Amino acid sequence: MPVQFRRKREGKTNYNRRRKLLGGREPRVIIRKSNTNVYLQIAKYEEKGDKIITNANSRELLKIGWKGARKNLPAAYLTGLLLASKARKQNIKKAILDVGMHTPTPGGIIYAALKGLVDGGIHVPHSEEVIPKQERIEGKHIMLNPKSKSPNKEKIAEQFNETKNKILKE
Repeated sequence: MPVQFRRKREGKTNYNRRRKLLGGREPRVIIRKSNTNVYLQIAKYEEKGDKIITNANSRELLKIGWKGARKNLPAAYLTGLLLASKARKQNIKKAILDVGMHTPTPGGIIYAALKGLVDGGIHVPHSEEVIPKQERIEGKHIMLNPKSKSPNKEKIAEQFNETKNKILKE
């Protein structure tokens, strides 16, 4: 039996899925999440290896003025919006979604980032059924202080809108 490719043995790459993604010759939007951040990249295939055209991560939101968590739905949406603004400057208008080995959950962080990309002007084929509801994207479901009886949802929505407007002005 032949030895499998290293990345396949390690469970990092599904080569059948990758071949299908690369067949379209479109740049890929790579969305990954860690325990604390959301990472987005736009990559283009080259023979020597994928070339990262531009990237964004949720840590960059801190520089813009975001004070919330960096791995929730609003942060993922804003990171997608930030990547879209960077991609537009490099004349990227269209891409396809690459979620890697993860099985994304409809209405989850991956699709919130995708919604940010689409709202930012990048055409990515998707189904509207998987996109989170607007209230969740704006963070209206998040309580600032869980010990408090009345959550300050207006403060989260206000901060979300301020950060969104700063990204859109760039």
